Amino acid sequence: MNNPIIIAIDAMGGDNSPDKIIEGISIHSNKSKNTFYKIFGDKNQINPLVKKYNISDDRFVITHTDKAVHGEDTALTAAKRGKETSLWLAVESLKDDNANAIVSAGNTGALFLISKLNLKMIKNIDKPALSALWPSRKGMNVVLDLGANIECSSKNLIDFSIMGSALLKALYEDATPNVALLNIGSEELKGNAMIKDTYQLLSENKYSLFEFKGYIEGNHIMDGDVNVIVADGFTGNIALKTAEGTSNFIINELKRALSSTIIGKISSLLNFNNLKKFKNKLDPRLYNGAILLGLDKPVIKSHGSTDAIGFANSLNVCEKTIRGKLIDQIKNNIK
Repeated sequence: MNNPIIIAIDAMGGDNSPDKIIEGISIHSNKSKNTFYKIFGDKNQINPLVKKYNISDDRFVITHTDKAVHGEDTALTAAKRGKETSLWLAVESLKDDNANAIVSAGNTGALFLISKLNLKMIKNIDKPALSALWPSRKGMNVVLDLGANIECSSKNLIDFSIMGSALLKALYEDATPNVALLNIGSEELKGNAMIKDTYQLLSENKYSLFEFKGYIEGNHIMDGDVNVIVADGFTGNIALKTAEGTSNFIINELKRALSSTIIGKISSLLNFNNLKKFKNKLDPRLYNGAILLGLDKPVIKSHGSTDAIGFANSLNVCEKTIRGKLIDQIKNNIK
C-alpha cells in the first residue's frame, strides 16, 4: 500500500471485545483498500479472530498486552492502571506519530483522560468537545458538545461552532455549515446569560467557515435547516440520550405492532423495502463514531455496546476525518 492511513485500535474496549472489534476491522478493510490497522490487545485472543475473519496479514500488526481498562473503571482508576493497557498504548502510538488516529469502544472517561494526558490541545482552544453525527431530513447533522464539558463559556461555544463546522467539511466536502445554538426557544431573548452572550458574539462577527443561523429548539434538530448544532455538554448529552431512547422506542414498538397480528405481518411483507429504509434511517450503528474535537490528533469513540457493523462505521468516520484533514481545518479557522 502507498502511504496508507494508519489507525490505532484499542481491541479490548467495549462489550464483546475483541471479537466485534476484529470483525469490524474486517468489514471496514473490505471497503477501504488503503488503510492499515495497529491493533493493541491480547494477541492470544486476537490471533484466532483475524484468521476467522480473513484479514490479510499485510493489513495489520498486533501489539500484545494482557492489560486493559475495564468498563466499570473511573477515568482516574483507568489512568492508574498504568501505561501497558491496550487503551494507553493505542493513544501513545498516536502521540508518537506512529498512527494517524485512534478508535476505541472502551470506557469514555478513560479515553478522554488518557488522550488529554498524552495529546496536546490545538492552540487557542480551551476545552475539547465530544461531537457526533445525527440524521436529519436533509442529510446529516454534527452535534456538539455531547458530554465532555458540563459548564461552558461563550468562547467555548464559539470554538465548538468552528470545530463542528470543520468536522462537517472534513466529512462532507461539499457541505455548507450552518450553525445554530440549542436553546429553549428560538426568540433572541430566550435562554441563560451565557447562551445569549454567545448569540450576540456569533451575530456580530462573520466567519468564513460557517453561517450563523441563531437558535434552534430540540424538536427541530432533525429538520435539516441547520447542520451544526452547538450546546454545552450537559444540554447536549440530555438531547443525545433522549434522541437515542426515542429512536429505540419507535423501532421496538413498530416491530411489535408488525409482528403481533396476521395483518401486521402481511403489511410488513408488503412494505418490506420502505420499512427497511425507515429502520436504516434510525439505526444508531450507521452513525456510530463520536469525535473528541480540540486535541491535535483525531480521537474517535465508538459506542461500547455497538456490534461489528457499528464499529466498522466508527472506522469509516475515522478514515474520513483523516482524509478530510480535520485537524488542519480547525487550526486554519481558530483565532
